[in-house]
Formats: sequence, C-alpha cells, structure tokens
Amino acid sequence: MTVLVGFVPTAEGEAAFAAGLDEARRRGEDLLVLNSPRDGAPVSADVAPPEMVADLTARAEAAGVAMRLVQEARRGELADEVLRAADDADASLIVIGLRRRSPVGKLILGSSAQRILLEAERPVLAVKP
Repeated sequence: MTVLVGFVPTAEGEAAFAAGLDEARRRGEDLLVLNSPRDGAPVSADVAPPEMVADLTARAEAAGVAMRLVQEARRGELADEVLRAADDADASLIVIGLRRRSPVGKLILGSSAQRILLEAERPVLAVKP
C-alpha cells in the first residue's frame, strides 16, 4: 500500500511531507507525493523547485522509504485530484497540511482540505506546521 501526501512548497506542505514520511516508514509502505500545479498557469508557486525535490528524495532515501513524486498539471479542483490519486494508488492514508483560515474565509472560498476530509473514503491525517 501507499501513503499519499498532498504537497505544496510551504510550511504546511513541509509538515504534511514530514508526517507522511514518518507514517510510510512506520507502516513499511511507499510514499506518493502529489505536487500538482494548476494546468495553464504560466508560473505556479505550487510546483516544488528541483532543489526541494532533491531534498525530499534524499530524506525519503535516508528513512528507507521508496518515494514517487507526481507533478502532473491538473485541470480541476485540487481536492478532486488528491481523492482521485488516492483511489488510483489505493492509498492507506492521505496526509494534508492545514493553514489557518477565518470562518468567513472558509465560507466564501471553500476549502480543499475540508473537501478531502469530508469526501475521502480512507483515513486522512491533517497536520499544521
């Protein structure tokens, strides 16, 4: 089985990666890191730069965990992409990072994390930095 981490190059993404790596190591499972930028964006802050990818890979190797990174562009909502990837990989766990948002911000903008937590058909571990 596989532990799936939804990753963006932020403090929240770092917390999710660290927790996911720890879970994969404890469970003896592979780690799938989903770093999926929005399709059509000329520049995306969501994409992990090569030096960060090298660091994540080195950390997984040091922990003895096989890691696969997916950076394919997505067309739809991030939550849909994470849930689809979890189903495709038959993930045993989804790990996501949470950021603080006001109740009004959640109401107006919605929340990918909230959708993942409510719609996932497998356990979700939500962590904060």
